[in-house]
Amino acid sequence: MPIDILMPALSPTMEEGNLAKWLVKEGDSVSSGDILAEIETDKATMEVEAVDEGVIGKILVEGGTEGVKVNEKIAILLEEGEDASAIDAAASAAPAAPAPSSPAEAAPVATPSVTASAPAPAASKVDGNRVFSSPLARRIASQEGLDIAAINGTGPRGRVVKRDVEAAIAAGPVSKSTPATTAPPASAPAPKVDDEATLKLFEEGTYELVAHDGMRKTIAKRLTEATQTTPSYVLTVECNLDALMKLRADVNSGAPVVDDKPAYKVSVNDFIVKAMALALKAVPSANASWTADQMIVHKHADVGVAVAIEGGLFTPIVRKAEEKTITAISNEIKDMAKRAKSKKLAPTEYQGGSTAVSNLGMFGVKEFTSIINPPHASIVSIGAGEKRPIVKDGELAVATLMTATFAFDHRVIDGAVGAELAAAFKSRIENPFSMLV
Repeated sequence: MPIDILMPALSPTMEEGNLAKWLVKEGDSVSSGDILAEIETDKATMEVEAVDEGVIGKILVEGGTEGVKVNEKIAILLEEGEDASAIDAAASAAPAAPAPSSPAEAAPVATPSVTASAPAPAASKVDGNRVFSSPLARRIASQEGLDIAAINGTGPRGRVVKRDVEAAIAAGPVSKSTPATTAPPASAPAPKVDDEATLKLFEEGTYELVAHDGMRKTIAKRLTEATQTTPSYVLTVECNLDALMKLRADVNSGAPVVDDKPAYKVSVNDFIVKAMALALKAVPSANASWTADQMIVHKHADVGVAVAIEGGLFTPIVRKAEEKTITAISNEIKDMAKRAKSKKLAPTEYQGGSTAVSNLGMFGVKEFTSIINPPHASIVSIGAGEKRPIVKDGELAVATLMTATFAFDHRVIDGAVGAELAAAFKSRIENPFSMLV
């Protein structure tokens, strides 16, 4: 019997992606593990492998197609001995009710939450009981001004699905929602910015328009949500880098030579990542993430490292950073940063973690504050190390100082705990040998 090849979910939160290109064509024989296609998400390009063996009978979604829903059928694989007629036979034997074509039409337990820029309202209630409906059905009903509670569901257990809403639309305006069932203005989505009105402010021919790609849309959405929903506060400490700079020079000078080049070259940022990881282990109550119902307290320090790429930003995660050596952290960051710039990171490599490091010191920035990116509950912003006057043993001296600015999610990390974490970080930066044992 023909096997459906479905659009894969490359991460738990993925809802759709772009089918960049097929690496096989109709009639090609494939085996388990063969690369079939390349799929693009907002931040990554991933290869899709064949799970079964057979012959590509029909390609249903052409290469270059954007916005393909997860679990949508993209091709059909014929098993040994089958030909194209088996596809038609399987189609005629299929149930009359259409199969779900997207995660929004799947069973609720397998449905990722919809992340459209205009969130669909929660399902309506009838006689105090929830009307079961798919997120896609609710979104279409909201856009068309329909009362979801007035639509008869034909899905599993009476669930309202996309086809029910489309049928209600075709039936006419009788099922339009009344003012009494309309969501209150306070919860209504904000109106879109009038692009035309904005463009009128600028002389024609003095600008060019660049469409937002998936990465830019995701960054804008997540950081807007973060600033609106995360009650944050900021703490700043100054760290003396003199001992760290000397230790770094000693570590690099002792690196073994492999293939005529040093096996490693650690940076100040590598020490910073390690210091943040050890500080989180020393202050475990700060190594947590917020959810509506509970606190997620992490057993390991998974530290994100902000990496700027053209048109956006990645934050690859150094997992269990507290257990890794400085040189291992250095090599891992270099590898992930290289792959981030070519969008070859797997989603599991940049999703998650409990904190992050953002370093703009190489641009001469003295200090700045970053936006916390959930599920992180903290982020440290690193400024440039520079010679500054200090008072040492009652006398004026000069030292290399670095400003570290911490932003904390106050729902997770109270002020005293944040100060304790900042102090633990500063202590390790200023006593770097403690990071080597």
